[in-house]
Amino acid sequence: MTVAYFDANAGVSGDMMLGALVDAGLGADGLKQVLSGLDLRGYEIDVRETLRAGFRACQVLVKLTADHHQERHLSDIIAIIDRSSLSQDVKKKAADVFVRLGQAEAGVHGKGIEQIHFHEVGAVDAIVDVVGTVAGLTALGVERVFFSPLRLGYGTVQCAHGLLPIPAPATAELLIGIPVYAGDIEGEMVTPTGAALAVTLSAGFGPMPAMTTIKLGLGAGSIDRGLPNILRCFLGEAAVDTEETTRELFILEANVDDMNPELFGHICALLREAGALDVWLTPIQMKKERPGTMLSVLAEPGLVPALRGIIFTESTTLGVRESRVWRTELQREIILIRVLNHTVRVKIGRRAGRIIQVAPEFDDCRELAVKEKHPLKLIYQKAVTAAWDHVTVKTGEISTH
Repeated sequence: MTVAYFDANAGVSGDMMLGALVDAGLGADGLKQVLSGLDLRGYEIDVRETLRAGFRACQVLVKLTADHHQERHLSDIIAIIDRSSLSQDVKKKAADVFVRLGQAEAGVHGKGIEQIHFHEVGAVDAIVDVVGTVAGLTALGVERVFFSPLRLGYGTVQCAHGLLPIPAPATAELLIGIPVYAGDIEGEMVTPTGAALAVTLSAGFGPMPAMTTIKLGLGAGSIDRGLPNILRCFLGEAAVDTEETTRELFILEANVDDMNPELFGHICALLREAGALDVWLTPIQMKKERPGTMLSVLAEPGLVPALRGIIFTESTTLGVRESRVWRTELQREIILIRVLNHTVRVKIGRRAGRIIQVAPEFDDCRELAVKEKHPLKLIYQKAVTAAWDHVTVKTGEISTH
């Protein structure tokens, strides 16, 4: 499987992705070729080698040959893409990127998506960036795209709506649920176009998957910063098990030895209701030979402050430890099967196209066991058997019947 891994240590923008792909083997002529099918006039592509903090990188500039500064609606941009001679797959992915942008803009402005005027995003260079990136990945034979966590920068940025905080509102909306961090460099490091490309095209955000690198592309940002303003693209071959998704999570821990143990159940319930992915208790030995309990919480990055607040408010701890971890997850799906004429949900986990985990929903099985007055273990086993009967593994693919 051919994969591309983008190291966004210096952030990401549309022109940085174009530069990285050109440098990774697409080439200037290849970029112009993939863009030749786009029904868009009044621009020229300038590909040049440049330096960022003393390091070589490829910069792609879109130069306008006419006055094309205009506001466009989403339908205008989709029409430009639809009129092109690009493949249907490229058209769909490019349109998806702009739809994500439109949804984000509509959300932050409180308007319908077709009421949104695309300012910077509607410009010719943004259309070239998006279509060129999508078509360039296809031309290079990339089957899956992965990203590192995104460095956002901090401070303010001047745009069509005035002076805005970093990340800009649309960028922040796009990156909900995505691993990000501010870093210590002032300035906008993830643009709305870069964010939309990353969240639309990426199969996962995290460490580089196991892969053999064939090409390394370096795409230059528009300005020089305190660190090399370069987006690195590792192009190579990876095993099919990159279908797994790796994402950044946090573990919060607190050691407690002076609290009524009856309160732990209440705290765990509050943490789960607030969105914790998992909560568990571990018996430990603390100072002065006192038995204690370690409360552990697994959480999405964006929920850490709220969950930390619950731990401080509801427990007697004076400190919470926090550590960043990476969790690799199997591809998951939920199927519905029939057990004793009742519906039971079953979680299916697969790796490289093969089912390797089948787990009936415990609450469904317990409810059915009580209703039918059967042992829970029997209902659970019937659900597992029915689920295996429901799915068929064929040449690495799963089909249901």
